[in-house]
Amino acid sequence: MMADRDSFRRRLMLRGLLSALLSCCVVAATSSECVAENAASAPSGVAKENFHIYVLLGQSNMAGRGKMTAMDRQPVDGVYMLDANNKWQLAAHPLHFDKPSITGVGLGINFAQTILDIAPHATIGLIPCAVGGTRLDQWSRGGKLYNASLARARLGQQVGELKGVLWHQGESDSTDKLAPTYGTRLAQFIDDFRRDLEQPALPFVVGELGHFRRDAHPQTDEINRQLHALPSALPRVAVASAAGLEDQGDKTHFDADSLKTFGRRYAEAIIESTSSGHSGSIND
Repeated sequence: MMADRDSFRRRLMLRGLLSALLSCCVVAATSSECVAENAASAPSGVAKENFHIYVLLGQSNMAGRGKMTAMDRQPVDGVYMLDANNKWQLAAHPLHFDKPSITGVGLGINFAQTILDIAPHATIGLIPCAVGGTRLDQWSRGGKLYNASLARARLGQQVGELKGVLWHQGESDSTDKLAPTYGTRLAQFIDDFRRDLEQPALPFVVGELGHFRRDAHPQTDEINRQLHALPSALPRVAVASAAGLEDQGDKTHFDADSLKTFGRRYAEAIIESTSSGHSGSIND
């Protein structure tokens, strides 16, 4: 009788061990499937070395608030965007999805088209990450915006060549308290982002704040001054000028035509910063 009882206990223990092992296998398999689903496959037929990826960061003027037309909604050949579900699709305005009810024309597509003019062999991938109304401290390392953008940039690295980051932000930091330290804090962000992507020479283009803000926001000039000091402090940082660009009547957001011009200026800035005696040119 005792022997039968011991045998029964051993069978129960064995079943428990087998059940635990099976559960571990199921969890591991499920985790692998989740990773596979989250990994963004490159567009069909695009080789990794020819898929040039750019990450778009900042607040509303990077996300784009320009008035849309039917033409703006047409997909652009040779340019893809990583959507909210981490899938690549042909790019069209609006690129961003931070605030769907007001997101409109941005600078990313005209940037990409200008890059294609000098690198026609490439396919461009844009990774939109900007969120309207955000301060620079909300983009610091370890925060929600930083982590989400880093994760999407790493998806880009899996399927293409990460060629640069476009940054436009600062309107929310144009205060007497925040503006004086803006350049130092942005330099730290750039250094952190490069380190975490393991690309210490990853090009960054930062855009000036709209000059039309000066009267209402006197610290605009201070932010822009500090932006222009960054290329002397960090390698491969360039500044896109906002001179002559116009707002859409709110003294805050660039209008659609100005954003398209701004996109071309971002491209010209990154081309200049990477083509003068540097390896890793956007033409590569």
